[in-house]
Amino acid sequence: MPLLSAGLCDIGQKRKTNQDSIYLNPERNIYVVADGMGGHNGGDIASALAVKHVPEYILGHLELDPKELLINSIRYANDQILNKAKENSKLVGMGTTVVSMIFKGQHLFIGNVGDSRTYMINRNRLFQMTKDHSLVQEKLNMGIYNREQAAEDPQKNVLVRTVGFEEDIQVDVYTYKVSRNDIFLCCSDGLHGAVSDQDILYLINQYLPKPEFADQKDVEKCVEALVAQANKNGGHDNISTVVVVAK
Repeated sequence: MPLLSAGLCDIGQKRKTNQDSIYLNPERNIYVVADGMGGHNGGDIASALAVKHVPEYILGHLELDPKELLINSIRYANDQILNKAKENSKLVGMGTTVVSMIFKGQHLFIGNVGDSRTYMINRNRLFQMTKDHSLVQEKLNMGIYNREQAAEDPQKNVLVRTVGFEEDIQVDVYTYKVSRNDIFLCCSDGLHGAVSDQDILYLINQYLPKPEFADQKDVEKCVEALVAQANKNGGHDNISTVVVVAK
């Protein structure tokens, strides 16, 4: 299935460094977003290592089942980040989120650790395809409060699972059968934490109203508009955005 894709990684308005990293490989239909842990030494290094080693493993083991490939690739990146920290004591404690997408045939496979997300937009509706590994998500799972209340939680940036922090990590894998005109958004919390689901959907509908007629420039403009809105809303964090359109 033909795909169009574009991505942008922006420092935002408040941070002095960019701890986000992205990877796009349209030829192999592999996409990765990583958000280095803010407040820790080496968050930028951790995310850069993630977007290096996740696709490195995938491209070297394409014979594997996609689900196994995603799990192994993120665990491999986890090992490389831990090894890097062992070489430099100043980097101990660094970590990163990872959300990776592989399109194979008519199916999308998603691997996720942390609170970066993949969304799917179809027929003017937006669906969150991944679940955050955050303290807030844990509270949502227990029914302590609803999604709107969760957005106001002062602990919303506290993660319970990351890549590079522990030796053994659990990777969530999701599978979805792709249809023509599906739009996929992969992003860090610099976007989804600053721009509401309703506004994300509005902007995607504005720039990609008819996905079947979209071209490369349309997808690039959509990505730019999403990042611009996050910056307009304060840009308190680094912003990573990848949009993929199934043609």
